[in-house]
Amino acid sequence: MKHLFTLLLAILTIFAASALTCPGYYSYLRNDTLIIGNNRIERKFLWNGGNVITVTLSDKQNNHTWNNTATEPDFFIMKEPVNSGNATWEAREIPENEIHPAYLESEITYTLNALQIKRIYRIYADCPAIVTETHLKGYTNALFTGENENNADLKNIESTKDMQNRQLTPVLDRLSLPGKHWKIKAVEFFDVTDRNNTLVFEYDALSYRKNFHKGNILFVRNEENEKGFFFLKEAPCSSVQLSSPGYDFTSEFGTFTVNGLGIDGNDIIQNDWVKTHSSVLGIYEGNELNRLTALRNYQKNIRKLMPERDEMVMMNTWGDRGQDTKVNEAFCLKEVERAAKMGITHFQIDDGWQVGKSPNSALANGSFKNIWSNPDYWKPDKKKYPRGLHPVVEKGEKLGVEICLWFNPSIQDNFADWEKDAQAILDLYNEYGIRTFKIDGLSLPTKQAEINLRKLFDTVLEKTDNAVVFNLDATAGRRAGYHSFNEYGNIFLENRYTDWQNYYPYWTLRNLWQLSKYIPAEKLQIEFLNKWRNNDKYGNDPFAPQNYAFSYLFAITMAAQPLAWFEGSNLPEEALDIKNSIVPYKKIQHEFHSGTILPIGEEPSGKAWTGFQSIDGDKGYFIFYRENNPEEHAYVNTWLPEGIRISCTPILGSGTPFTATTGKQGSIKVKLKDKNTFALYRYTIID
Repeated sequence: MKHLFTLLLAILTIFAASALTCPGYYSYLRNDTLIIGNNRIERKFLWNGGNVITVTLSDKQNNHTWNNTATEPDFFIMKEPVNSGNATWEAREIPENEIHPAYLESEITYTLNALQIKRIYRIYADCPAIVTETHLKGYTNALFTGENENNADLKNIESTKDMQNRQLTPVLDRLSLPGKHWKIKAVEFFDVTDRNNTLVFEYDALSYRKNFHKGNILFVRNEENEKGFFFLKEAPCSSVQLSSPGYDFTSEFGTFTVNGLGIDGNDIIQNDWVKTHSSVLGIYEGNELNRLTALRNYQKNIRKLMPERDEMVMMNTWGDRGQDTKVNEAFCLKEVERAAKMGITHFQIDDGWQVGKSPNSALANGSFKNIWSNPDYWKPDKKKYPRGLHPVVEKGEKLGVEICLWFNPSIQDNFADWEKDAQAILDLYNEYGIRTFKIDGLSLPTKQAEINLRKLFDTVLEKTDNAVVFNLDATAGRRAGYHSFNEYGNIFLENRYTDWQNYYPYWTLRNLWQLSKYIPAEKLQIEFLNKWRNNDKYGNDPFAPQNYAFSYLFAITMAAQPLAWFEGSNLPEEALDIKNSIVPYKKIQHEFHSGTILPIGEEPSGKAWTGFQSIDGDKGYFIFYRENNPEEHAYVNTWLPEGIRISCTPILGSGTPFTATTGKQGSIKVKLKDKNTFALYRYTIID
């Protein structure tokens, strides 16, 4: 009787009217229904013993509700049906800090046999999306990567039975909605930018019988009523994900699932929670702008953009290929002076400042293996910096240039030495006040490596009150990509060098332009190089860097975080005039980045009219680029509605003031007199 009473008490506790309502969002469990929402979105679940099933998804601003027709739980991992048990629910508000705004968490825990499952639903105020985190511990022989079922191996369809497909892989989330007129867009991303130069691939289709899609984003819209939703899979790029089934989403008429956990059975342990990939479900109505702004609304909540911490115009000398042959106290003092003359805000010393020698050293046969066999590896080299980094830091403070460093965590044994790495960073922060670190050489071949790397970053942030910024290198290896680890800083996108003729301004612009549609541009570091180096290697190439003004090369990076990828002391004196662009840019940099930045015009090709728009209600910014195009006038499509009258005030470049009324697709007539020039405008809607 005692056990029965305890069980009844637990049931009554769960199904009592429990709620947490805060300004901006709410969560409550009432009888057999769990509801999570805010002023934009609401998701209602059937409790189902904790293994919840979505009942409805509501777009509250547009007064529309979808009814989910699925009878299976939203999360699927077991081959055979298993009753869930030991279910609990808890809601709590997580207060705002230096990284994120306040948000509401709804946590569900339950068991499936010996497997314990924790699902955390996260929602922000005034955000049209809900995040689902999944954590596992215990034991299971459940599916993980599953099997790849090729449609070509299935028989032809002659009956309804022939249409049935088995669920072969785990499901992180799912929706099954009425209707057959669903249009989908899957967006796949590529990093490893040392080897890839097309970083975004879009795939459009009509949802039909069961098909598989790669990508981190799946947009879905019903063509009958133009109501839509999206799934964002917070994971590395598809091509490098761990334990991947070979795809990220499935679609079958109105049924859509998020697939692939990012772990396998061996990653689950008895006593500690192991996190899978997260999944985000967002809603929108109408056109492409609405879906992109809904996505961006969520993305901007992951990490707040604080001007004094996150905005930067950084110089890093590695782009001139000096490697570690020059870096020493005298060189760095001179570089800081040059940076200040150009208006640059941050000077980052790349590989070579430390005692230890890396494999990229031009001076020694270094290694990243067994870093901590040398306890002084991450201390300043006394031969190069006899007084430590103090003189360089003090010079930077005097001239208004913040000193930053390069750092490579010890990758062996899945970052087993993460605590030592964290302490090394903390020592540099505590002694020198250095708070921005380029993180290079990463490799995430296992789930344990990812767990330990997060411990490293989290420890540093916790012990510095979230002051540190990590520039996460995306150039090589199995790394975090564009949709995970976003709370830690920004992304160092690519290495490009005039020495190897793989720096072309329009290539750089094209990569930023394509990525900015789906990733906040302000979270990317984008390079501009010394255009006077290696001109002979380009010959008569019309797209060679020498054919562009230095200010134009800088302007390509303005929608992002500009990265001066060169030695300042290697520049000719005329290059110092770049200060006339950098200084006024810094005055509007944060306001520009605070808007929703999206690409406009044509895709950069070296001959296009192209650019970016930063949208902030009835105002914002444009950057227009006239590449090597013969026409000095062009109609550039923007994200403004048709028939809107705007006033444009030039900030930088070759523009002149004008007013215009937008045409179809928000087109604006723009004039730039010369080829390979740009104009940055502030615009205001006046009618």
